[in-house]
Amino acid sequence: MRRYYRGHDLQRIHSVAEMAAAARARLPHFAWEYLAGGAEDELTLSRNVSDLQAIGLQAHTLRPCAEPKREVTLLGKARPLPIGIGPSGYNGMLWPDADLALARAAARRRLPFTLSTVSNATIEAVRQAAPELDFWFQLYPMKAAEMQEDLLLRAERAGCEVLVVTTDASILGNREWDRRSFARPRQLSLRNKLDVLLHPGWMKRVLYPGGMPVLGNLAPYIPPAERNALGSMKFVSEQMDTQFSWDKLARLRQRWQGKLVLKGILHEEDALQAVALGMDGIVVTNHGGRQLDGSLSAIRALQRIAPAVAGRTTVLFDSGIRRGTDIVKALALGADAVLSARATLYGVATAGEAGAGRVLDLLAEELKRNLQLMGCDDINALDSRWLC
Repeated sequence: MRRYYRGHDLQRIHSVAEMAAAARARLPHFAWEYLAGGAEDELTLSRNVSDLQAIGLQAHTLRPCAEPKREVTLLGKARPLPIGIGPSGYNGMLWPDADLALARAAARRRLPFTLSTVSNATIEAVRQAAPELDFWFQLYPMKAAEMQEDLLLRAERAGCEVLVVTTDASILGNREWDRRSFARPRQLSLRNKLDVLLHPGWMKRVLYPGGMPVLGNLAPYIPPAERNALGSMKFVSEQMDTQFSWDKLARLRQRWQGKLVLKGILHEEDALQAVALGMDGIVVTNHGGRQLDGSLSAIRALQRIAPAVAGRTTVLFDSGIRRGTDIVKALALGADAVLSARATLYGVATAGEAGAGRVLDLLAEELKRNLQLMGCDDINALDSRWLC
């Protein structure tokens, strides 16, 4: 009887893992591989989860806390939970207008949503779809200065208060299992083509009537003849600034007047350098195990980095969040909040906005219950003494 629920009633999905199973059933294999896989032998992908699981929690008894405080102040704003949706690209392959679905789910819960440079929805469409959204924009540094400047101007006009600069993916990681779905670049193998035919619901949602979605956010800069899935991805790979440096980051800090967060930190020295350059925040992450395989798990990196920059900048944690207990552990180790991308993508791949919202609600419910069981009445009181 120990089987995950296979139906469509989201209230009968009780964990992120169960939502992931639902997403896997609804997606063709190549799309699932893109969503769930990691780089090379997937060591880091696995360690992100297992190293979090290895940390124990200390519980106190006879400390009633019926309504533990979960609100935090993050980057100068009060937020109801220490959770935000992190950036992820090409989400339209999972669900039509997936970026808009994620944004609406976040906005309904007053949580931040981060739109990727390589999103299918445009910055403008996201703002229109969710006018009250706590809107962050993620930037991949680009070679073409004019294109990057225009992206920044568009983000400013859309009211994005936080710019998240990703530094660990200018060279794409070796995602071998993703590549094995294709006989040649962007050409599915025969086996995967047949598998697509076994998922008519996905085909109807995603492919009808216009085929695979394109990178709408970058469409103004892509030559018209290349605004298809293959041409768009080729364009992105050619435009990534592989020479982005601390000097260029310093100039970007002068250019952007809002909050600036540096994403891709795994080393204490880099965290300290980010603080010295005036970053408002850093994201401790290994890109979900999708870049350098064998790198530190994100939670082990957090254990080293948070004490080095404590009180000097906002520390966000990303990579491996699957449970409310994972959030507790990250905060107890010095994070101010967490970003989750993959978990909410499982939700959006299953049921669009409702699925993403269900994942956020599950994490919020688990977080509350965990605090109650631990006897912690204020999330801001968490520190390493609550761990074992």
